[in-house]
Amino acid sequence: MQSQDQNKSGGLCFKIPTTDVHFEVSEVTQELTSPSRHRRIFDCGPNQGKDIMEDPSEIIRNLHLAGKSRSMEEDSYRREQVPTVEHILRKILGDLSNEKLMRHNRSVLEDARDLFLQGDPLWLLSCCQNDVSDIVQMYVDLTAALIQYTALPLCETDSGELPDSAYNTIPERACRVAQTFQPLLSKLSARPEQAMSHLPTISPDCVLRAILPHLVIFCATHCQEKAWTSAASRLAADELLAAGVQAAGCKSVTELLCGTEEKGRGVLGAVLHLMKPQMNKNTWKLNPATKHVFRWLLQRVRRPWLAEHLDVVLPPSLLFSDDYRTENKILGVRCLQHIIDNVPAAELLQYNRAQVVYHALYNHLYTPEPSLIQTVLSCLLDLLPLLEKSHVTRGQQRANRYDKVFCLILTHMEVEDKIPLRRVYAKHLPIFTERLGILVVRHLKRLQRVILGYLEVYDGPEEAARLCVLQAFQSMIQQAWPRMSMRLEVLLKSLLKFIYDMATDQSPTPPRVKEELLQDATHCLILLNRCCERKVTVLLEGVRQSCENATVLDCLHRVQQDV
Repeated sequence: MQSQDQNKSGGLCFKIPTTDVHFEVSEVTQELTSPSRHRRIFDCGPNQGKDIMEDPSEIIRNLHLAGKSRSMEEDSYRREQVPTVEHILRKILGDLSNEKLMRHNRSVLEDARDLFLQGDPLWLLSCCQNDVSDIVQMYVDLTAALIQYTALPLCETDSGELPDSAYNTIPERACRVAQTFQPLLSKLSARPEQAMSHLPTISPDCVLRAILPHLVIFCATHCQEKAWTSAASRLAADELLAAGVQAAGCKSVTELLCGTEEKGRGVLGAVLHLMKPQMNKNTWKLNPATKHVFRWLLQRVRRPWLAEHLDVVLPPSLLFSDDYRTENKILGVRCLQHIIDNVPAAELLQYNRAQVVYHALYNHLYTPEPSLIQTVLSCLLDLLPLLEKSHVTRGQQRANRYDKVFCLILTHMEVEDKIPLRRVYAKHLPIFTERLGILVVRHLKRLQRVILGYLEVYDGPEEAARLCVLQAFQSMIQQAWPRMSMRLEVLLKSLLKFIYDMATDQSPTPPRVKEELLQDATHCLILLNRCCERKVTVLLEGVRQSCENATVLDCLHRVQQDV
């Protein structure tokens, strides 16, 4: 077994494999002048660099791996003394696997950082014959081991969440790991063109392609404002991500993930492959960061690149949306909406993917959570046009998914008494009414009952629900105008009552909101007057003669002035 020691002057001592004599580095420099004798120790043979030096930190400090100005003869002689990068990487990996985080008051992370910071770029990429894949894999293993040092504690509870105190040490570790990778990316981005004379080198792009997927996941984990990050760790992750983008020769994170026609594919496929084991129904809650990293990646990939990865990104999105926790449902639905917006319709319709998504979203409409309903209805409005053709067709058309969703919305609106939910439903009512077009006549009786009922209920100073319902009122008149004359009396009474109530209202509603409500109500009267052959104008004559409120009279005057 070879061993090492350190003399009083600080020099390293090591044992030559073929003898029992110990030499100090200074003694080797003075006495061992024959290159062949050094090759016995540092050559790239079967036992290359084996146990020559046990401590990478000592190697880095005493052998001065950083390239400096020196003569060709000195440079050649120094290379004979420097061990292979593979030997040092293997030693650091061994320390990380044994959890030896401190060694001679220097941590393994500091050793790795010094190695990347001081090591000559060519030396860092040097390899022995037929070992190109081995050295690349060693960089990958080292990257994975360092990132594992910042791994979040496993969460084995069904909630998928841990108390904030469980992440106390994570931000500081993330900062240190990010600082460790920075000099490596800097050296790889230099792309040295000439290899060292006595050792072949690997392409820096090979190493970059291998380690960047791991680094992207690390940066996505720590660049978001979560319980396991701090301002410093988020800044460090952002800077590391920017360095990775620059090292890859890309202009943005999207280009790094997706690639270009000139450079080929990006790293997204490799990133999703690394994450796939963590995104099945049994594992995705073990790491609280998994769902957030997935959404972070998804948001940065748009058409046409997302379609290529549809089979990988769709199942986790459906899985998240099917969870019992509202926040996970919302996250999953937002992922689904991003997929719907950025994948061609033909891809979504293939294999009934869109139908599966529709059923998942429709079931969420029974959940009385305003934030979830808001997200689901918005997503459905993007999905339904893919599933249903235009409504403006000749002949009788059967009820479709638009009708089914609209019926359920009206059912909920009729019985809903919670103001936040009433506002969410009212916000989407005008859009669905417009999308249905003339086919809204199928639901006209219920729609009229909902609109008139909502106009009678005050919902706060901003009057969000009543403003949206008035827009739905206008849309109903425009889309179903042939049916308005037979409903004119009921609609006109309700609008006049609403205008009078707003004109005499003493609530804390801001004047601008009152004015907007009165304008929308007046516009409804104008639309009714147009589609009912000016009957509204005739009926309003009697109201003008008996009304003394200036605000009401002004509204009626605008209706009569409409030509």
